[in-house]
Amino acid sequence: MTDSASTYSSYVALGDSFTEGLNDPDPAGGYRGWADRLAEHLAAASSSVDGLRYANLAVRGKVLRQVIADQVPRAVELRPDLITFSAGGNDLLRPRADPDGLAEAMEGAIRRLRDTGADVLMFTSFDTRDVPVLRRVRGKLATYNLHVRDIADRHGCRVVDLWSMRTLLDPRAWSADRIHLAQEGHRRVALAACEVLGVPATGDWREPFPAAPVAGWLDSRRSDIEWAKTYFLPWIQRRLRGRSSGDEVTAKRPDLHPL
Repeated sequence: MTDSASTYSSYVALGDSFTEGLNDPDPAGGYRGWADRLAEHLAAASSSVDGLRYANLAVRGKVLRQVIADQVPRAVELRPDLITFSAGGNDLLRPRADPDGLAEAMEGAIRRLRDTGADVLMFTSFDTRDVPVLRRVRGKLATYNLHVRDIADRHGCRVVDLWSMRTLLDPRAWSADRIHLAQEGHRRVALAACEVLGVPATGDWREPFPAAPVAGWLDSRRSDIEWAKTYFLPWIQRRLRGRSSGDEVTAKRPDLHPL
């Protein structure tokens, strides 16, 4: 494991919609997200004469087995200095999800990535205690997080503990679908990743959000019903049809190129 981010000359991001960057619009088109933001911080800190080369293989909707089958071999082939790995969240939303089985598969993938000599940065799940419906899988998420930390300890990986980031409990960190981070949420996750890696960055992910009016009970219930109609029910319908939001989507940065 390297001692300084200035030694990173290449970075590959693996995962699903969280790492692809939904819903953080990029002015140039598509989505930006915390991984792109982290890459920018790494590029600014890099001592390489060629700057930082960056690939983002993440695709929305992918489950763990798909990330392992499609993205891990490519990352091994690219052999970057740094790899970020976040997957399993889409699995854990399913009724029959098995955190223990997912962890076993994930450990094999982490072992392969570490065998390349790359540093690997992992992520816990978010705390869903305040999210309707998703709070029901909170126990599975917590179990999975214990596995993430255990695997990271055994294989010498660093971890960004999203669960403990209390500022992300603020609704303003999230987009309207309550599943994907908003621009401010992505910015804060990138800052947290910088902190774990020792990357110099301006800003503090712990900074409280400005005070905001508290919604009344009736307004909150109306908002929950609107959210269920607009986002949750369509998600259920896709599951029943065996479809994914990422079926027609490819990686936005499939190769290592200068940032």
